[in-house]
Amino acid sequence: MNDDFDFDLDELAPSDAASEEAAERFWSGDLTALSHHHTSPNGSHSFVVAHDRSVTWGIPGAPQVVAIAVARDLSQFTFTLETSQHATVPFAQNWLAERGCPPDRIALVGNYAKPADDLTLQVEQQIRGSGTRYEVLDTHTSDSDPCETWTLAHDSSGGQAPIRVFQEEVGLDAGTYTMREGAFADEDAARSWLDDRSGPLPEPPEYSDRNGTVVRARVARIALARSAGTSAMSGAGFDTSRTPPTGPAQRPVQGRLL
Repeated sequence: MNDDFDFDLDELAPSDAASEEAAERFWSGDLTALSHHHTSPNGSHSFVVAHDRSVTWGIPGAPQVVAIAVARDLSQFTFTLETSQHATVPFAQNWLAERGCPPDRIALVGNYAKPADDLTLQVEQQIRGSGTRYEVLDTHTSDSDPCETWTLAHDSSGGQAPIRVFQEEVGLDAGTYTMREGAFADEDAARSWLDDRSGPLPEPPEYSDRNGTVVRARVARIALARSAGTSAMSGAGFDTSRTPPTGPAQRPVQGRLL
């Protein structure tokens, strides 16, 4: 981990072997904070969504977003550090929310691609607030054109179509992205669609009412605007100035970093 990326752990010792291993990974990694939240007044907990640029040089298709939860025991001078890899930001935010972080405090800000429409906002909000509803089965990240990321998940509330595909596509020229949800009866059907793309992503049954009219729930406003308390780029000592390495292997942050 470079000197510009600081979790403020210098005076603390890892509370267990897992925390020590995670901290060592970050010291040698290449992270860019996308959003973060620190508790007050004593800063005992930190929640971070970051892009791990080192992944872009590794296994093709691997998830590039990492969720980081830090708990500091200031009385014992120790810390616990948990991490989880995700293909898209909403799933990382969901993981952090399950560990006590308010979802609206880690909303993306800055020079990133914007949601293209209300349905994208709706699907992302659904993921963020889903709790343990979705069990992630597989993911894939593609930085080539078209820039796409998908997450294959089992939906415990999915009824007759419990397998869901969450597909994010980025329009680099427009500076926007879409997130769509597809529903399948089983995993084989979902993987077949991902392999051949023989038709449009099938919408979940709950999107339609009795007349077959597509239902779009009214979208709650998401805290995407900058604020002093939630800015991902201010006052935390995270790496916000460096750029990814140039050359053929350079990749955007899920197509969001413009």
